[in-house]
Amino acid sequence: MIDNDTENTTEDLRQETAAAAPEVAEHDRVAELEAKLAEAKQATMYAQAEIQNVRRRAEKETADARTYATTNFARDILSVADNLSRGLAAIPAEAREDAKFKGLVAGLEATGRELDNVFARHGITKIEAMGATLDPNKHQAMVEIPSADAAPGTVVQEMQAGYMIKDRLLRPALVGVAKAG
Repeated sequence: MIDNDTENTTEDLRQETAAAAPEVAEHDRVAELEAKLAEAKQATMYAQAEIQNVRRRAEKETADARTYATTNFARDILSVADNLSRGLAAIPAEAREDAKFKGLVAGLEATGRELDNVFARHGITKIEAMGATLDPNKHQAMVEIPSADAAPGTVVQEMQAGYMIKDRLLRPALVGVAKAG
């Protein structure tokens, strides 16, 4: 048989547990909500960081698009510059001195200078290849030429001029490279 004191103690314990249960349940609920809040804050921070990265990428792509928008047009116009240069180079010295052709030659030379100025305004620069060491990022070797005067790997002939647009290669220079004789 259970004595009264033990029975009272058990009953008291039940009442205390029942009274404490809402407090424990509420404490668990608060902890759960705090964990969810921390998780939501973390997710929000990641989302904000991702948005900032996307914005930066978009700004860079927009700036690059503005900077390099003329690339295709510039590549196309390079053939015009090449033809003009070849035409000027093909004019014999006698024709340059002839009064009939002097105006034509002067006009072609002025057109060449204006084309160079337009290229410069748009960040298009000619690659200086002659005498330089072969750089596969700027030059395309077309032929090796035996040479006792130049070190192997040095550009000794330029077949077609190369160009850069800002810091990017527009067209490589087609070159002949010295090799050991």
